[in-house]
Amino acid sequence: MTQRTTNKQQAKLKVCGLTELSQVSELCTMGVDFLGFIFYEKSPRFVLNRFGLKKIAEIPHSGKVGVFVNETTEQIVEIAENAALNFVQLHGDESIEFISDLRQNLKNEVGIIKVIRIGNQSAEDIQKTINQHATINNYFLFDTDSKAFGGTGKSFDWDILNQIEIPKPYFLSGGISPQNIHQLKTINQQPFALDINSKFETEPGVKDLAKIEDFKDRFLK
Repeated sequence: MTQRTTNKQQAKLKVCGLTELSQVSELCTMGVDFLGFIFYEKSPRFVLNRFGLKKIAEIPHSGKVGVFVNETTEQIVEIAENAALNFVQLHGDESIEFISDLRQNLKNEVGIIKVIRIGNQSAEDIQKTINQHATINNYFLFDTDSKAFGGTGKSFDWDILNQIEIPKPYFLSGGISPQNIHQLKTINQQPFALDINSKFETEPGVKDLAKIEDFKDRFLK
Protein backbone atom coordinates (compact mmCIF):
# COMPACT_ATOMS: atom_id res chain seq x y z
CA MET A 1 0.00 0.00 0.00
CA THR A 2 1.32 3.44 -0.92
CA GLN A 3 1.40 5.70 2.08
CA ARG A 4 2.05 9.38 2.50
CA THR A 5 5.17 10.35 4.37
CA THR A 6 5.57 13.07 6.94
CA ASN A 7 8.28 15.67 6.98
CA LYS A 8 11.70 14.96 8.42
CA GLN A 9 11.06 16.68 11.73
CA GLN A 10 12.77 14.83 14.54
CA ALA A 11 10.57 12.61 16.70
CA LYS A 12 9.72 13.82 20.18
CA LEU A 13 10.45 11.72 23.27
CA LYS A 14 8.09 10.35 25.90
CA VAL A 15 9.41 8.60 29.00
CA CYS A 16 6.70 6.46 30.58
CA GLY A 17 6.29 4.68 33.91
CA LEU A 18 7.77 7.41 36.09
CA THR A 19 7.74 6.86 39.85
CA GLU A 20 10.59 9.01 41.18
CA LEU A 21 10.02 12.76 41.57
CA SER A 22 13.74 13.50 41.51
CA GLN A 23 14.00 11.73 38.17
CA VAL A 24 11.00 13.61 36.82
CA SER A 25 12.78 16.86 37.64
CA GLU A 26 15.93 15.74 35.84
CA LEU A 27 13.95 14.64 32.80
CA CYS A 28 12.31 18.07 32.66
CA THR A 29 15.77 19.67 32.70
CA MET A 30 16.85 17.23 30.00
CA GLY A 31 14.06 18.48 27.75
CA VAL A 32 11.97 15.32 27.51
CA ASP A 33 8.74 16.18 25.69
CA PHE A 34 6.24 13.89 27.46
CA LEU A 35 6.19 12.47 30.99
CA GLY A 36 4.13 9.31 31.45
CA PHE A 37 2.45 8.41 34.76
CA ILE A 38 0.67 5.06 35.02
CA PHE A 39 -2.65 4.95 36.89
CA TYR A 40 -3.18 1.21 36.52
CA GLU A 41 -3.05 -0.48 39.91
CA LYS A 42 -1.76 -3.80 38.57
CA SER A 43 1.29 -2.16 37.02
CA PRO A 44 4.61 -2.33 38.91
CA ARG A 45 4.92 1.33 37.88
CA PHE A 46 1.62 2.43 39.46
CA VAL A 47 2.46 6.01 40.31
CA LEU A 48 0.09 6.44 43.26
CA ASN A 49 2.16 3.92 45.19
CA ARG A 50 4.95 6.52 45.18
CA PHE A 51 3.38 9.99 45.26
CA GLY A 52 0.01 11.68 44.93
CA LEU A 53 -1.88 13.73 42.38
CA LYS A 54 -0.92 17.04 43.96
CA LYS A 55 2.76 16.34 43.34
CA ILE A 56 2.05 15.61 39.68
CA ALA A 57 -0.01 18.79 39.38
CA GLU A 58 2.94 20.78 40.69
CA ILE A 59 5.33 19.50 38.00
CA PRO A 60 5.97 22.45 35.65
CA HIS A 61 5.64 20.60 32.35
CA SER A 62 3.15 20.79 29.46
CA GLY A 63 3.42 17.14 28.43
CA LYS A 64 2.11 15.23 31.44
CA VAL A 65 0.40 12.03 30.31
CA GLY A 66 -1.79 9.85 32.51
CA VAL A 67 -1.99 6.20 31.41
CA PHE A 68 -5.27 4.39 32.12
CA VAL A 69 -6.47 0.83 31.49
CA ASN A 70 -10.23 0.18 31.37
CA GLU A 71 -10.89 2.86 33.99
CA THR A 72 -14.19 4.66 34.53
CA THR A 73 -14.87 8.02 32.93
CA GLU A 74 -15.37 9.59 36.35
CA GLN A 75 -12.04 8.34 37.67
CA ILE A 76 -10.12 9.48 34.61
CA VAL A 77 -11.67 12.95 34.71
CA GLU A 78 -11.03 13.33 38.44
CA ILE A 79 -7.39 12.28 38.13
CA ALA A 80 -6.83 14.42 35.03
CA GLU A 81 -8.12 17.49 36.85
CA ASN A 82 -6.40 16.90 40.19
CA ALA A 83 -3.06 15.99 38.59
CA ALA A 84 -3.31 18.77 35.97
CA LEU A 85 -2.71 16.27 33.18
CA ASN A 86 -2.22 17.48 29.61
CA PHE A 87 -3.06 14.14 28.02
CA VAL A 88 -4.84 10.92 28.90
CA GLN A 89 -3.60 7.70 27.32
CA LEU A 90 -6.14 4.90 26.99
CA HIS A 91 -4.31 1.58 27.04
CA GLY A 92 -7.20 -0.80 27.52
CA ASP A 93 -10.23 -1.94 25.54
CA GLU A 94 -12.05 1.39 25.62
CA SER A 95 -14.91 1.58 23.11
CA ILE A 96 -15.66 4.44 20.79
CA GLU A 97 -18.74 5.22 22.88
CA PHE A 98 -16.64 5.34 26.04
CA ILE A 99 -14.08 7.68 24.49
CA SER A 100 -16.82 9.94 23.12
CA ASP A 101 -18.29 10.24 26.60
CA LEU A 102 -14.84 10.87 28.06
CA ARG A 103 -14.17 13.59 25.49
CA GLN A 104 -17.35 15.38 26.54
CA ASN A 105 -16.34 15.31 30.20
CA LEU A 106 -12.65 16.16 29.91
CA LYS A 107 -11.47 19.72 29.58
CA ASN A 108 -11.07 20.65 25.93
CA GLU A 109 -7.36 21.26 26.26
CA VAL A 110 -6.67 17.71 27.51
CA GLY A 111 -5.63 15.52 24.57
CA ILE A 112 -6.57 11.87 24.17
CA ILE A 113 -4.06 9.26 23.05
CA LYS A 114 -5.62 5.93 22.03
CA VAL A 115 -3.36 2.91 22.22
CA ILE A 116 -3.63 0.23 19.58
CA ARG A 117 -1.97 -2.93 20.85
CA ILE A 118 -0.46 -4.91 18.01
CA GLY A 119 -0.20 -8.67 18.20
CA ASN A 120 -1.39 -11.11 15.58
CA GLN A 121 -4.00 -8.91 13.90
CA SER A 122 -4.00 -8.44 10.16
CA ALA A 123 -3.27 -5.04 8.65
CA GLU A 124 -6.95 -4.92 7.65
CA ASP A 125 -8.10 -5.38 11.25
CA ILE A 126 -5.70 -2.70 12.50
CA GLN A 127 -6.89 -0.34 9.78
CA LYS A 128 -10.50 -0.92 10.79
CA THR A 129 -9.70 0.01 14.40
CA ILE A 130 -7.83 3.11 13.30
CA ASN A 131 -10.67 4.26 11.07
CA GLN A 132 -13.22 3.78 13.85
CA HIS A 133 -11.21 5.84 16.33
CA ALA A 134 -9.73 8.51 14.06
CA THR A 135 -12.32 11.22 14.67
CA ILE A 136 -12.42 11.16 18.48
CA ASN A 137 -8.75 10.88 19.41
CA ASN A 138 -5.90 13.36 19.06
CA TYR A 139 -3.14 10.78 18.73
CA PHE A 140 -2.62 7.06 18.32
CA LEU A 141 0.00 5.00 20.11
CA PHE A 142 1.13 1.66 18.72
CA ASP A 143 2.46 -0.80 21.29
CA THR A 144 3.16 -4.51 21.56
CA ASP A 145 0.14 -6.43 22.78
CA SER A 146 0.47 -8.14 26.17
CA LYS A 147 -1.69 -9.26 29.06
CA ALA A 148 0.21 -6.75 31.20
CA PHE A 149 -0.92 -3.85 28.96
CA GLY A 150 2.58 -2.63 28.07
CA GLY A 151 6.00 -2.51 29.65
CA THR A 152 7.10 -5.78 28.03
CA GLY A 153 10.32 -4.49 26.49
CA LYS A 154 9.33 -6.31 23.29
CA SER A 155 8.85 -4.79 19.85
CA PHE A 156 6.23 -5.68 17.29
CA ASP A 157 7.09 -5.89 13.59
CA TRP A 158 7.18 -2.23 12.58
CA ASP A 159 6.74 -3.18 8.93
CA ILE A 160 3.00 -3.53 9.53
CA LEU A 161 2.84 0.27 9.88
CA ASN A 162 3.73 0.47 6.18
CA GLN A 163 0.63 -1.55 5.34
CA ILE A 164 -1.86 0.86 6.90
CA GLU A 165 -2.93 4.49 6.63
CA ILE A 166 -2.45 6.47 9.85
CA PRO A 167 -4.52 9.67 9.76
CA LYS A 168 -3.26 11.09 13.05
CA PRO A 169 0.19 11.70 14.54
CA TYR A 170 1.29 8.64 16.47
CA PHE A 171 3.55 7.53 19.29
CA LEU A 172 5.63 4.40 18.75
CA SER A 173 6.18 2.18 21.77
CA GLY A 174 7.32 -1.32 22.64
CA GLY A 175 10.93 -2.25 23.17
CA ILE A 176 12.51 0.83 21.57
CA SER A 177 16.25 0.84 22.30
CA PRO A 178 19.60 1.98 20.86
CA GLN A 179 19.88 -1.48 19.32
CA ASN A 180 16.79 -1.19 17.11
CA ILE A 181 16.38 2.56 16.64
CA HIS A 182 18.07 2.36 13.22
CA GLN A 183 15.08 0.35 11.98
CA LEU A 184 12.90 3.45 12.27
CA LYS A 185 14.07 4.53 8.84
CA THR A 186 12.14 1.61 7.33
CA ILE A 187 8.81 3.16 8.42
CA ASN A 188 7.29 5.32 5.70
CA GLN A 189 5.19 7.51 7.97
CA GLN A 190 7.51 8.45 10.79
CA PRO A 191 6.26 8.56 14.39
CA PHE A 192 5.41 11.86 16.02
CA ALA A 193 7.05 10.62 19.23
CA LEU A 194 8.96 7.66 20.63
CA ASP A 195 7.69 6.20 23.89
CA ILE A 196 10.39 4.52 25.99
CA ASN A 197 10.01 2.65 29.24
CA SER A 198 11.40 -0.68 30.39
CA LYS A 199 14.51 -0.73 28.18
CA PHE A 200 15.70 2.37 30.03
CA GLU A 201 15.27 1.19 33.63
CA THR A 202 17.38 -0.27 36.38
CA GLU A 203 14.19 -1.68 37.94
CA PRO A 204 10.47 -1.08 37.26
CA GLY A 205 9.78 2.63 37.60
CA VAL A 206 13.40 3.62 38.20
CA LYS A 207 14.93 5.09 35.07
CA ASP A 208 18.51 4.96 33.88
CA LEU A 209 18.85 8.69 33.30
CA ALA A 210 22.30 8.46 31.73
CA LYS A 211 21.01 5.97 29.19
CA ILE A 212 18.02 8.18 28.39
CA GLU A 213 20.19 11.26 27.94
CA ASP A 214 22.61 9.36 25.71
CA PHE A 215 19.71 8.04 23.62
CA LYS A 216 18.23 11.52 23.29
CA ASP A 217 21.56 13.11 22.36
CA ARG A 218 22.52 10.42 19.85
CA PHE A 219 19.25 9.78 18.09
CA LEU A 220 16.86 12.67 18.69
CA LYS A 221 18.87 15.73 17.69
